[in-house]
Amino acid sequence: MKAARILRPGGPDVLEITDVDPPEPKPGEVLVDVRCTALNRADLLQRRGQYPPPEGVRADIPGLEYAGVVAGVGAGGDESAVGSWVMGLLPGGGYAERVVTPHDQMLTIPEGLEFAGGAAVPEAFFTAWDALLQAGFAPGMSVLVHAAGSGVGTAALQLAHAFGAARVFGTASEAKLEAIASLDLPLDVPIDYRTHAFRDVVRRETGGKGVDVILDLVGASYWTDNLASLAVGGRIVLIGLVGGITAQTNLGVLLRRRLRVIGTAMRSRTADEKKAIANRVRTDLLPLFAAGSLRPVIDRVFPLEQVVAAHQYMEENRNAGKIVLRVS
Repeated sequence: MKAARILRPGGPDVLEITDVDPPEPKPGEVLVDVRCTALNRADLLQRRGQYPPPEGVRADIPGLEYAGVVAGVGAGGDESAVGSWVMGLLPGGGYAERVVTPHDQMLTIPEGLEFAGGAAVPEAFFTAWDALLQAGFAPGMSVLVHAAGSGVGTAALQLAHAFGAARVFGTASEAKLEAIASLDLPLDVPIDYRTHAFRDVVRRETGGKGVDVILDLVGASYWTDNLASLAVGGRIVLIGLVGGITAQTNLGVLLRRRLRVIGTAMRSRTADEKKAIANRVRTDLLPLFAAGSLRPVIDRVFPLEQVVAAHQYMEENRNAGKIVLRVS
C-alpha cells in the first residue's frame, strides 16, 4: 500500500510517498480502507523527531485520524461491519491507504458528511469536547478559546455554543477572525491577539469578572494573561504548547482565586479511555452532526501526493480549520 513516510527528522521535504506492507487486523480490530486523513500540529512535531508515537506504533508514518470504509475484521469479528463508512482517532499511521483500529473506537460517519468531513471530525471535536468535559463546563458559563481559527478552535466554538455557553470569546489573527465570521461560526467576542491584549478585552466585556473556562492551545506565552482572565473558581485546560512550555507563576494567585489548571493529551490515553471518549462522542455529538448543528471546518484538501505542500501550508499557519489529505 502507499503511505507518506518520514525518512528522517526534519522539514516537510523529509516526507515521501513509498510502498509499505499493509497492516493486519487482530481480534477486536477492523481494517479500514482510508479515504481521507487530516493534519495536526502533532504530525509536524513527529516529523521533526520531537513527538514519538506510543510504543508499538511505527514512527515513520504520521496521522492521528482517519475516515474510510471497513474492509475487513479481525478473527471472530462482526463481518456485518464490512462496507461501513467510519471515522476515528489513531495513535499514528493515518497517512496510509489502510489502517487498523479497535472496533469499539470507530464511529459511523454522520449522514451528510463525506469522507473529507469525516476525517476533519475526530481529533478536533474529540479533543475540544473532552476538554470542555474536564473543565466541568455547564450551560451558562463563559468560555475563552485560544487559536480559535484552528481545527480544535473551530470545534470548540461550536461545542461551547451548542451546549449553552453564555458567551464565547476567541483569539486569533485578523485574517482568521474574518474567516470565522465568513463561516458563520458562533463567536460572541472576537479578539485579534496582534492588536489587543485579550486579558483587557475579557475583563472589560465581563465587567471585571473574567471567564469561567479557558481552552488554551498556546501555552507559556499566554500563561500570565490567562490567569488574569479567569473568574474566581475558573479553569484552564491546556491543550497545546505552540507558545512555549515553560512559564513562571505566582502560585498564590491559584490559591486565592481557587483556580484550576488541567493538562490534556489525546494520543497518550489508554485504549479504555479512548473507548470511553468515543462513546461520549457517539452519544453527545453525532446526533448534532446529523442535525447540522455541528460541522467540521475544512480549510483545504490536498491529495496525499502533495503531503509536503500540506505540511508547509500548516507550518505557515495559513489554515482556518482543518487541512485534509485525500488518500484515495
